[in-house]
Amino acid sequence: MPSLRAESIKRVVVRGTNWVGDSLMTVPALRALRRVLPDAHITLVTRPGTEGIFSETEFIDDLLIYDRKGAFSVVRQIREWKQRKFDLALLFQNAFEAALIPFLSGVPIRLGYANEARQTLLTHPLPMPDWRSSRHEVFYYLFLITALEQLLYESSSICEQEPDASIEVSEPRRTDAIELLRAHGIAEDESVVAICPGSINSRAKRWPAEAYAGLADRLIDSRQRVLLIGSQDETDVSNEVVNRMRNRPTVLTGKTNLDQITAVLATADLIVTNDTGPAHIGAALGRPTIVIFGPTNPLTTRPFSPTAEILRHPPDCAPCMLRDCPIDHRCMTAISVEEVFERSHALLKRASFARTVRSVCDSVA
Repeated sequence: MPSLRAESIKRVVVRGTNWVGDSLMTVPALRALRRVLPDAHITLVTRPGTEGIFSETEFIDDLLIYDRKGAFSVVRQIREWKQRKFDLALLFQNAFEAALIPFLSGVPIRLGYANEARQTLLTHPLPMPDWRSSRHEVFYYLFLITALEQLLYESSSICEQEPDASIEVSEPRRTDAIELLRAHGIAEDESVVAICPGSINSRAKRWPAEAYAGLADRLIDSRQRVLLIGSQDETDVSNEVVNRMRNRPTVLTGKTNLDQITAVLATADLIVTNDTGPAHIGAALGRPTIVIFGPTNPLTTRPFSPTAEILRHPPDCAPCMLRDCPIDHRCMTAISVEEVFERSHALLKRASFARTVRSVCDSVA
């Protein structure tokens, strides 16, 4: 097992997670890594589409996009890692292949969890924590950095600090988002509610389309501008919501990349979403966010932010973690349009008051 000395670690590669929500749950760990190795060059390996989350963060030096299309994608990654001569590989991703690439690339120090039969590929394998199912995923990733700090300095202060899962959007990106909304007929001074009715990796996580349609109609009736957002793969569910509505929302589903929608969410007054990527983005941006939970477990995967509120009425079968409900989807149908609208209305009143205060302060200044 190679000895670890902070001064000898100049180039660090972090194998990031695959999904948007998971990627945002690694932010506190990445921030902690920067504190542990302040002078190292840190490269984050991430999948196409998720780079918009990290493009302006202060704790990452550069991004390496790993597009897994084609039979030779792993070979291309190995070649790229060899050329970059990394000293340390940290693996947030749990797959066997995530450990195989740094092993074959000759990265001398390889730290990650010893699952998926990959223990022999790691120089510093860590046992899976027995508390994983009872604590937030943020701490699962932070534990890797805690272990690294202990190996380097024989002590760790990471657990003494409150995890920071926030991200920011620069003023130029905000301006671009405002221009994008203006191109769709939404003025900068209008109140905007972004709704994400889809979920790529689980149909069971979706609040019914007719419920979202009812909510969107009530919001528009109360003089809110409603955006429907999501990826290209969620176009069908957004179309279903539109077809069930009396009013016409602004549909951005499938028309923006992650970088753009992150900036749009930074300008929104409220976000209403299932347990999916935009829930974590909105919360990380500090925007008021309502997350409708059903089959998943908010204890471990809720957005890690005080601005996110969870709506949930779990039956005995929840959390089942299934991608499709085999019975009647009772965990989601138990949540009424009225309940979501009332919480939305309360948060929007708070946002309106905050906007008024900012306007007064700006005029005085």
